[in-house]
Amino acid sequence: MTALAVLLTSRLATIWVGSSLQQPVATTRDGSLITLNRYVGEPPPDIVLVGSSVTWRLKEEYFATPGVRNLALAGGSPVTSLEIIAKQRGLPKVVLIETNVLSRGVDRALVERFTAARSDALFLRPVRTAIAAYETWNHAPPGPELARAVQRDLIREGPSRFDNRVYVERALKEMNAGDPIEPARENVALIKGLIADIERRGARALLIEIPFSPEIEGSRFVRVTKNIVHGAFPDPNRWLPVDPPSAELRWADGVHLDERSALIVVRSIEEALSTQSRGSRRPD
Repeated sequence: MTALAVLLTSRLATIWVGSSLQQPVATTRDGSLITLNRYVGEPPPDIVLVGSSVTWRLKEEYFATPGVRNLALAGGSPVTSLEIIAKQRGLPKVVLIETNVLSRGVDRALVERFTAARSDALFLRPVRTAIAAYETWNHAPPGPELARAVQRDLIREGPSRFDNRVYVERALKEMNAGDPIEPARENVALIKGLIADIERRGARALLIEIPFSPEIEGSRFVRVTKNIVHGAFPDPNRWLPVDPPSAELRWADGVHLDERSALIVVRSIEEALSTQSRGSRRPD
């Protein structure tokens, strides 16, 4: 009877707490898993981004638009998150698909983890829930006003003067050495099929390219990938134009935007979405 009472109490606590308490993050992959777990456990948002570590830098709190989720996977493929989205019952209104990095295969284990028949945990996990509660109540994210103030300060700082030449040379050497042709073709074929699926069900898919540094833009990896993707998706209406002021952008390593530049790119994305939304409402 005592055991039954404990289990019943735990079950009632689980129902009360639900899945709102997220576990603390130790690595970028942990953060991605928590984001995916939150995504499949909540109603579909309005806008979702999928991509690699290039898009992962575009933090959700940078978006002024409500209802944005970033499911980009650091070190992963945009197709992984896109397939997870496509296999959910509900879909977002818009999915933005980064095409910068298409050299990695789909993480099938991750897709299976977040698309298999899922049910909420039956019973509360006392230690994990206590840790999550501590993180939530004592290290809560900044409120909207504070977040906006931090972003204003970030923009006022001006472009970084960090000398990244050593890192750019290293990245350029790697991106000129690899052969992205076959993986890019395979991923493009998967993206085509998934776009057709989600758009048949009422969502809208748009492709985006996040700016690289000029040196990296000239690499073989980038040129080959762009040729394959644009050859497969020649319709300009399939693309969301991301056109931030290039003179304001900086990259830690030529590939990944620094925080200020990521904020600028987010604003460019929101402006493009707003322009497209206004255009779609115009009468014929």
